[in-house]
Amino acid sequence: MAEWDASLDHVIPSSLLPPFWAKFLVGFASLMCFARSYDGDFVFDDSEAIVNNKVAGVVGRADLLGALFFLLSFLGYCKAFRETNKEGTHSTFWVLLSILLGAVAMLCKEQGITVLGLNAIFDILVIGKLNVLEIVRKLLRKDRSLESPGMLRTGGLLFRMTLLALGGAGVLYVRWKIMGTGPPVFTEVDNPASFADSVLVRAINYNYYYSLNAWLLLCPWWLCFDWSMGCIPLIKSVGDWRVIALAALWFCLIGLICQALCSEDSHKRRILTLGLGFLIIPFLPASNLFFRVGFVVAERVLYLPSAGYCMLLTFGFAALSKHTKKKKLIAALILGILFLNTLRCVVRSGEWRSEDHLFRSALSVCPLNAKVHYNVGKNLADKGNQTAAIRYYREAVRLNPKYVHAMNNLGNILKERNELQEAEELLSLAVQIQPDFAAAWMNLGIVQNSLKRFQAAEQSYRTAIKHRRKYPDCYYNLGRLYADLNRHVDALNAWRNATVLKPEHSLAWNNMIILLDNTGNLAQAEAVGREALELIPNDHSLMFSLANVLGKSQKYKESEALFLKAIKAHPNTASYHGNLAVLYHRWGHLDLAKKHYEISLRLDPTASGTKENYGLLRRKLEQMQKKNV
Repeated sequence: MAEWDASLDHVIPSSLLPPFWAKFLVGFASLMCFARSYDGDFVFDDSEAIVNNKVAGVVGRADLLGALFFLLSFLGYCKAFRETNKEGTHSTFWVLLSILLGAVAMLCKEQGITVLGLNAIFDILVIGKLNVLEIVRKLLRKDRSLESPGMLRTGGLLFRMTLLALGGAGVLYVRWKIMGTGPPVFTEVDNPASFADSVLVRAINYNYYYSLNAWLLLCPWWLCFDWSMGCIPLIKSVGDWRVIALAALWFCLIGLICQALCSEDSHKRRILTLGLGFLIIPFLPASNLFFRVGFVVAERVLYLPSAGYCMLLTFGFAALSKHTKKKKLIAALILGILFLNTLRCVVRSGEWRSEDHLFRSALSVCPLNAKVHYNVGKNLADKGNQTAAIRYYREAVRLNPKYVHAMNNLGNILKERNELQEAEELLSLAVQIQPDFAAAWMNLGIVQNSLKRFQAAEQSYRTAIKHRRKYPDCYYNLGRLYADLNRHVDALNAWRNATVLKPEHSLAWNNMIILLDNTGNLAQAEAVGREALELIPNDHSLMFSLANVLGKSQKYKESEALFLKAIKAHPNTASYHGNLAVLYHRWGHLDLAKKHYEISLRLDPTASGTKENYGLLRRKLEQMQKKNV
């Protein structure tokens, strides 16, 4: 066993440092690289994956978890050979556990299943010591003795390959049963090369994408959260200078593969095979070879291949140091690369601290990417800087004239600025480009309602609901339209639909209470108000609306309690104090009424109704004083 363990350590050498110090060094280096962002905001797709995700936020760590179980699966497969006392044999338990860990890796991230392929290559070429050069030579000599003693010494290899194949097929079957057979639907802006008519254009661009990924491993200076939407223009002819990158990539890859398969040095063959296996095999699902993927370049898919890159780089420096006397220069070069990459990690980690830093960092890398401008604009709009947001949204639409989400957001801002004609044009164009864009239909309805085009607005709302049946906000806006048209029953039905779909929809509840109050249906308004407060007990606006209804029903004590709770939640809302003053005025608590009228007028001196009521109260108090005198 000791001989076999030493042989395997020759392929996957253990750390030169004691285990504790090796772990400490790796952990400390990781902390140094990423400490800047540990308390950063949730940014970009973290909002959907973590913040707004009700199933589990751990989905935001899919790549890390996939890599963890991928490596555990591979190490488990290595353990299968360490656990035996005889070379060429294995522990079936560890092989099965490796397959199980590979399945878990795939459940975390689809590319996790490629560990089974890596294990197979590792078994055949590294453990089995298959010598491709020797086989080729025998084929050329027409030697019938093609059996490789190192590989087929026992039937163990065939058994392990069968287990891996069956395990992979079983995992894929389970995935098919859970997810179905249909691939995700992607658009041309997600992956332009995959929609090219010419096979040659597709092939050239796919290979250019591979070279870009290789460059990101070598020099990770151009980093961007999104590489779609024109970030990388298509190569449409072989005259494009960028084809040089393809040639350089394949020159290096072919050279490494030839050395890995045909070198006379068995140790060199095995190290290069393992490095290339880690580099290439986990990348295959992102290569567009088997199915269309939804991105041009995605830095996350390089997480696992970077392990292979590090192996190859380390082996290359080790080989170089053997053939030169300038070992200090080699050491300085290695330390320089480590320092530069650590510095880049620190800088990039800082860029992920907030959406503002992240999105703006992409402008210099991908200035032609409409999504980058869109996200910068959205971030500015969320902060209230509408003028700057409009500029970025317009640039996003200019770069991608079919970018319906940018049109929708730009239309919304223009609507809020009362630039209704241009807002209607943008939103109409958005739904023309994407007829099932429910949000754009709803926003178009809001603009048309503001333009007093009620019939068109109703049709837009109905179309939005047709494309998204569970759309409480659209029902709410439809109810507002009906209320403007004095179609009270239809308005109440629309708002009721909104609250059924979204029980915490405060605005819909409030509008129902107010409409019923204004139409004299106080008992029904009270019932709706109580129902709403049971569902949203801390909503101060609902307390205020129900308090108004109870006051009109002469339930002064209960009304007072709700007014006071609303004021406690929002003490600087003038209308809350003003309406409580009206309640005290009706109730006969004139001093309290005077107090809250005065507070209300301090908060909002322009409130004409409060001024008038306060004037009436003062005259009444003056008359009472005269009578007392």
